[in-house]
Amino acid sequence: MNNLQNTLTEISQLTKTIETNYPELYQFLDENPITIPSESHPSIDKKILQDYLDSLKQLLKHHMETHQKIEKPQ
Repeated sequence: MNNLQNTLTEISQLTKTIETNYPELYQFLDENPITIPSESHPSIDKKILQDYLDSLKQLLKHHMETHQKIEKPQ
C-alpha cells in the first residue's frame, strides 16, 4: 500500500508542478469533470496509476524539450 501511496503522491506533486509552472500544458491533462468515469466503482490499480504517472512525465519531458526558451545574448 505504501508504494501505491507514493505513486499517488508523485502524481499529485507532478500535476501541481505542471499547473503552476506550465499552465499552457495543464490544459492537456484532461482533468475535467467530463472525464470522470461513469462507473460507480471503476477499477484503478497500481499499474494504471503508474502508467498515468509515466505519461505525465513523458508529456512534461516532451514539452520541455520542444519549448526551450532561447536566451538572447547580451
